[in-house]
Amino acid sequence: MLWRRLIVTLIATAIVCLAQAQEHGILVDDRDTISYTYTPISQIPTKQSGWQRFYKYFEQSSVDKTAYKRFDVTFVGAPTYSSTTGLGLGVMAAGLYRIDRTDFQIPPSTVSLFVRATLKGVYTVGIEGINIFKDNRDRLTYRVAFVSQPTDFWGLGYDAAVNNTPIHYTSNNQQVELSYYHRLCRNLYIGARVNFDYIYAKKGDRELIKPYINGGKSEALSTGLSLLLEYDSRDFIPNPHSGVYVSLQAMSRPKALANIDDNTWRFTATASYYQKLWRGAILALDLYGESNSKHTPWQLYARMGSKYRMRGYYEGRFTDRNMVTAQAELRQRVWRRIGVAVWGGAGNCFSSWSNYQWSHTLPNYGIGLRWEFKKRVNVRFDYGFGGKVNGKLINGFQVLLNEAF
Repeated sequence: MLWRRLIVTLIATAIVCLAQAQEHGILVDDRDTISYTYTPISQIPTKQSGWQRFYKYFEQSSVDKTAYKRFDVTFVGAPTYSSTTGLGLGVMAAGLYRIDRTDFQIPPSTVSLFVRATLKGVYTVGIEGINIFKDNRDRLTYRVAFVSQPTDFWGLGYDAAVNNTPIHYTSNNQQVELSYYHRLCRNLYIGARVNFDYIYAKKGDRELIKPYINGGKSEALSTGLSLLLEYDSRDFIPNPHSGVYVSLQAMSRPKALANIDDNTWRFTATASYYQKLWRGAILALDLYGESNSKHTPWQLYARMGSKYRMRGYYEGRFTDRNMVTAQAELRQRVWRRIGVAVWGGAGNCFSSWSNYQWSHTLPNYGIGLRWEFKKRVNVRFDYGFGGKVNGKLINGFQVLLNEAF
């Protein structure tokens, strides 16, 4: 009948207008079938609070999405602190991507952008990354950074670090580093690197630091040209769980490309080892040595207490032409994204190998907290300790991105 068809048609039209998720068919009579979709009440999305959206964002950020996304990026802002720079705020963006999205046996390429400012007047702006090409045969690493940092300075050498009263000055550093590696055979790479460094003291501080730099200049402009040989079997460079890393670097700084009095050189050697012990536990070992030639600008000397080694020492308090360090760290994932770390080690800064003194070897140990804000990319909170200098225990706290080594 006409009225029956009219009623059924009106009902079906209403259903079609409201439907959203699933498709079904209704047999109207022997000849007609109406298809419709609907959304079950249980599947209708509910409005999320700001905290729920925040939690979901970081929950998803620890998943490697490079299988279906060309570029997987996560942003995070967090307080930063170290004894050298003071309390501040850092904003970071970490990205993962793959040039060859068909080979997931090799680690993804990484890029990090960072901006940091502290209450002590430090500011840092930079970008760094590792670009891994197809089949992992070639790698391109880069770092560009601009840093302005008020700093304490004790002078050069062990005796100055122990006995001098520190002065306070502002150091500015403009740095560009570009490296290219080619794989010779399995895990063995040969490469070349170009470094550009321009480090200078603020104009008003140049007279202040003169007595502490042994006749050196208040600014250093140099270009370094390096040859590198590396063995690298790490499974993921920013945060290895297994593998071995050995690096040998010979750098020349030609006088013609710098404001130095003579050609200079630097040689560095690094050896690191990573081993899974039990579920969620990683043992990491690191040896490092650096040696600079006689006419190297003092701004480019080896500096103890960086974010990589001898954590807890004020960066640059112990400064000299040569340095050796060793450290061992146990990293343990505790729950979901949370992990902890403990480490111990030692280091020594000295002017020449003939003047090396075992009594000047300094201890280092500490404890840290880890939070994985991106797949295999950690924010680390490290509290490091050193020896006693003039009766005071050296210690310092850091909040930084990525593992120390």
